[in-house]
Amino acid sequence: MTGDSLRERSKARRREAILTAAYELFAERGFDATSIADIAEAAEVSPRTVTLYFPTKLELAMAHFNAFVDQLAAALHARPAGQGILDTVERWMREQAQSQGKFDEAHDRMLQSNPQLKGLCRSRLADVIQDGARLLAEEQGWRPEDLAPRILAATVASVIGELMHRSEPGDLEAAMAFIRAAAATLPPG
Repeated sequence: MTGDSLRERSKARRREAILTAAYELFAERGFDATSIADIAEAAEVSPRTVTLYFPTKLELAMAHFNAFVDQLAAALHARPAGQGILDTVERWMREQAQSQGKFDEAHDRMLQSNPQLKGLCRSRLADVIQDGARLLAEEQGWRPEDLAPRILAATVASVIGELMHRSEPGDLEAAMAFIRAAAATLPPG
């Protein structure tokens, strides 16, 4: 066991403790009513440590969702040759559903308790929608400014937003059937 790997694991545990404490406090007290000092106390670190990991309270609140969206963007851009965008999205959503844990539940409770943060997440997802629309346009022979790739990407984003908050067995299959049916109604490029 090297010192670097031990140090990295320690940093990862500290970061996770800060995020967990913050999301639980944001859910209980609200984003505005929770201070960095409150988060530090709950995570058993100093306020300076919190700000070393997350310079602002907003960056802390958005960290998990930003990672989520970045993973989606990376999956879209790293998809194997010949694999369609919708297949990539479905595969990625299945992977996300299988890796859900206690931390994701705390994040979801935080968003449910703080509509302003939920709105920021939807806004951040809009960036990926634009990128997804461009990729869909390339794949299907549409122009990026055409309506078809924009509404299909927006539909996919809405479905992802719904599934990440509440999902029951069979929901992903129903959602993908809906998306594929919607895609089938669009004019070819």
